[in-house]
Amino acid sequence: MKRNLCVGAIFLTLVVVLGVGSTVLEKRAAVEAATVMAPRFEVDPLWPKPLPNHWLMGQTIGVSVDGQEHIWIIHRAGSLEPGELHATTNPPTAQCCAPAPPVLEFDQEGSLIGHWGGKAEGYDWPDSNHGITVDYKGNVWIGGNGRGQPPGGARGGAGRGQPAGQRGELNENQTGGVQGYFNDAMILKFTQAGKFLMQIGKPGQSKGSNDTENLRLPAKTFIDKVANEVYVADGYGNHRVIVYDADTGKYKRHWGAYGHRPEDVDLGRYDPNAPPPQQFRNPVHCAELSNDRLLYVCDRVNDRIQVFKPDGTFVKEIFINKQTLGSGSAWDIAFSRDPQQKYLYLTDGENDRVHIIERESLQMLTTFGEGGRQPGEFYGVHSIATDSKGNIYTTETYRGQRVQKFVYKGLAPVTKEDQGVVWPKK
Repeated sequence: MKRNLCVGAIFLTLVVVLGVGSTVLEKRAAVEAATVMAPRFEVDPLWPKPLPNHWLMGQTIGVSVDGQEHIWIIHRAGSLEPGELHATTNPPTAQCCAPAPPVLEFDQEGSLIGHWGGKAEGYDWPDSNHGITVDYKGNVWIGGNGRGQPPGGARGGAGRGQPAGQRGELNENQTGGVQGYFNDAMILKFTQAGKFLMQIGKPGQSKGSNDTENLRLPAKTFIDKVANEVYVADGYGNHRVIVYDADTGKYKRHWGAYGHRPEDVDLGRYDPNAPPPQQFRNPVHCAELSNDRLLYVCDRVNDRIQVFKPDGTFVKEIFINKQTLGSGSAWDIAFSRDPQQKYLYLTDGENDRVHIIERESLQMLTTFGEGGRQPGEFYGVHSIATDSKGNIYTTETYRGQRVQKFVYKGLAPVTKEDQGVVWPKK
């Protein structure tokens, strides 16, 4: 009898323990399932390596990663201050410094392995470089957002000896206006060695947002390998996305916000409390196509990303830090490198942050960065790209004038809405 009671007590205890254990496991599983996960990054403060030849970068306004995992940037040599050009005077004022060529190619270790660019016969180099894309064939595309001056007019201070704001390089906060002369009405296509291949558009020839032959201050390109088409975020003067054949330059289609026919009307200052504007503001700053064939467009000053099908059909939109004024919050986009491209990375040059967003839901997960000049901080974070390992590369305009690398550290629970500077852990 006693033995039976003892066995029963042990059995009951085991049942209770197993029940409690099962409940704990279920609760832990529920907690883990509810935990928001997001990619985690750390800045690499030693990347890239110093440039040779006393070279400096000016406003750094484009970044792309090619099939060999090389990192390409484009910058504005003319935006450097006179004191940064003392090695170029005759006679030289001092050993430092000189502008680097506009297009720079780095390897994974951060060493400079290629450089070229600038005015030459056979094509029209932009008055103010803007955006760089290396396509799936290895070709290099660039745009420009310089207004310049009409032929025969004063150049508006294109010489080196003048302040940066007077040399034709458009300050990124000068985002409005559809009147006057627009020099940079073209995009250019080169080989990786800098050999000219094709130009779409001609300087000063833009007739507005429904001109299919010319651009108007185009900000950035994306090349679709499925259809071999180039999408142009067009841009600082126009209010549209436009698509061309990537080999012939033949016009395909274009559209404005919500898929509407674009209009060149003055929308006035952005009001975050007003109804969503039915047209893009300047600049239309990026257009990136995902693997599942959705096009994400940066409507920068309207603080939003609009999503379209490749034919221009509107799908959805998201507002990012909607109260942001000035130059806006939606600057450039890159996707995570998993096949599903689960995450979207957005540069926010007005708030000096990089936002991590779940792409399907467009839910903001977390943010990193801070305004400043130290590694991991930003001053006008402008463009963004990812490599196959998931690392992020950013460039900075204004006086930021640099490229930074953020090393992918895997997925981690989101514990802070704003992570601040993602400094390497010891």
